[in-house]
Order: sequence, then structure tokens, then C-alpha cells
Amino acid sequence: MVKIAITKGRIEKQVCELLKKANYDIEPIINKKRELKIKTKDGIEMIFAKANDVITFVEHRIVDIGIVGSDTLMENEYKDYYEMLDLEIGKCTFAICSYPEYKNKKFNRRKIIATKYPNIAKTYFKNKKQDVEIIKLEGSVELGPVVGLTDAIIDIVETGSTIRANGLEIIENICDVSTKLIVNKVSLKYKKEEILKLIDSLERSKIDN
Repeated sequence: MVKIAITKGRIEKQVCELLKKANYDIEPIINKKRELKIKTKDGIEMIFAKANDVITFVEHRIVDIGIVGSDTLMENEYKDYYEMLDLEIGKCTFAICSYPEYKNKKFNRRKIIATKYPNIAKTYFKNKKQDVEIIKLEGSVELGPVVGLTDAIIDIVETGSTIRANGLEIIENICDVSTKLIVNKVSLKYKKEEILKLIDSLERSKIDN
């Protein structure tokens, strides 16, 4: 049996579509109600978790495979797993966003940046050789500039509607984000055939998508 941890919500639904195209049994997953762990007739056990917990379950070999957004992988500094496949779903962009005047404003102090992803933000500004103050917000990051707490934000942008609704705009795109498949290193050694078969099926379904 191959054990998979997957991010709940949109990623879960999109991965189910890929599994369905690959002729896997997804009925127990679709009809799971409030169950957090499901077994299918195809020898898959799937658990549904928060993004950060998916990585934890993979690294501690609770599961063999994790399916999670690359934003979570980028923010996670310790990487004790193999990144095997880009599923090319859940696509969006990391961007720095602020009011239009940010681009030409002269700062006589450190810029203050709000984000849910402090490690990614630190790397971005370090590469630009800029010394900034980073404030981590857990909720609507757009509130940083709106309430005057920060000068800009670094966040994931999909449609940009929330950004525009609050008078902000994309100042610079940082990188693309998509859904990745990661594998526990020990699992790949002992369940190589089963894991690679599943990855191959998802890759073919992705191409046909």
C-alpha cells in the first residue's frame, strides 16, 4: 500500500481529477465526508492535512508521498525528501505588492514588509541586497499596507482581485508556484516500484490534462 498525504481543499480536488484520468478508484475520497484517512481499492491510503503537516508526515515516514504547494516547500528550510514531480496544478505567483507610489518612493529607513512566508521574503531581499524589516502576518496580508503597518507585502497572487480591491498592485513577480509531489527517501528505496508507477500515472494524466 502506498500512503499519501495531501493538502486539503483545491489541491485535493485537482489531484483527484488526475487520479480519475489514470483510472484510479477515487470514489472513497470524494465521499469521505469528515474522515481524515481513506483507503481505496487500488492500494492507496490517503490522509488529508494542512500543507506544513504534509511535509512533516513525509519526513517522519508516516506516509510515502506528499502532495503540497511549492510555496510550502520553499518556506520549509529543512528538506529531507525527494521532490519528484511538478503536477502543474494550483498555479499562482509569488509577488511583492504595494500601492503604486511604492515603486518611486525614496525611503530614509528600512522598508517594512508583511508576509506569511518570512523565509522566502528574507531570501528575496537578500538577493536584492536590501535590508528590510519583515513582519509575519497569519491572516489577510493585504492589511499590512492598508492599515499602515507595512510598506508592501510578499504573498501568493492568483487572480489579483483581492490586491486590486484594496488599491494595491503587483510591483514585481518573484517566482511561480505550483503543486509538487515529494517522496520519503526510505520509502523510495523499499516501495520504489509502487511509487514510480503512481508517479508515472499522474505524469501521463497531467500531460493529457
